[in-house]
Amino acid sequence: HVQLVESGGGSAQAGGSLRLSCVASGFAVSDHCMGWFRQGPGKEREGVAAFDYGIKYYMESVKGRFTISQDNAKNTVYLQMNSLKPEDTAMYSCAAVSKGIWYDGRLSPYEYKFWGEGTQVTVS
Repeated sequence: HVQLVESGGGSAQAGGSLRLSCVASGFAVSDHCMGWFRQGPGKEREGVAAFDYGIKYYMESVKGRFTISQDNAKNTVYLQMNSLKPEDTAMYSCAAVSKGIWYDGRLSPYEYKFWGEGTQVTVS
């Protein structure tokens, strides 16, 4: 019953914007740390942004360009991506964990228990 479903991916030109959505079911996003991760061609999966009790975390390369937000009423997490660059091209996945140990911080994929299938973002 626990599901995370991403949407909003697609193609954008460099400098453009996209907004990704992650709709959760089977649990409340308000009681979890939520994260966005991405994996580009030939690259390792990396943590993009996380939201935990109102605190936001970002990888260095997206600071000032991407914004993570949460709508508890809709049980949805968003990733607003502005000033897109070709290097942002990747499969973006949403993830959640109720109680993280945080050995490696909130952008570590190993902390997260629930994962969505992902949505593709292509920037040309």
